[in-house]
Amino acid sequence: MSDLLAANRRQTGLTALYLGIFAMVWFSVPAAEQPLRALLVVGSIAALLTAVLGGVLSARLRGVGSPRDRAADRPYLLIVVAEFAAAGLGAAVLIAADRSEYVPVLVCLVVGLHFFPLAPLLRDPLLRPLGVALCLVAAAGLVTGLASAVSAGLVVGVGAGLLLLGYAVQALVRAYRPA
Repeated sequence: MSDLLAANRRQTGLTALYLGIFAMVWFSVPAAEQPLRALLVVGSIAALLTAVLGGVLSARLRGVGSPRDRAADRPYLLIVVAEFAAAGLGAAVLIAADRSEYVPVLVCLVVGLHFFPLAPLLRDPLLRPLGVALCLVAAAGLVTGLASAVSAGLVVGVGAGLLLLGYAVQALVRAYRPA
């Protein structure tokens, strides 16, 4: 296996690991009655298994391939810090305004937006459509929460969980696809 292929497979393993973990977290956001609650648990378990497979893949390829791109570390860290700051400050404002039910909507929007600067940095153009889809889920959650008795958190938790799990699974498929 070439060094470049190994490095790409390791990166997709890390993608599956991280997004699998975050999918599991999103599936735990909504409060739901049965049978949806059982489906959310199944989604969480699938996300956890995906994360484990991604972690195993990246661990197996640790030290193989090209060295870490230290030039990308600083911009990556800045993007993630900005994401957490925006989500945290926005959540604090929503809570202070007694609108805490819309915190998942804001967080989903911020997560979706953070994939746009990450796509070129991680050399993964598929992160852009994922970002668009997450922003659309946030909008759907907001509209649903405002216009119906269905909670915004339910729409966003299920939608974001499914999108992140789907992306993590496709990353694993890409990693294991023959070169």
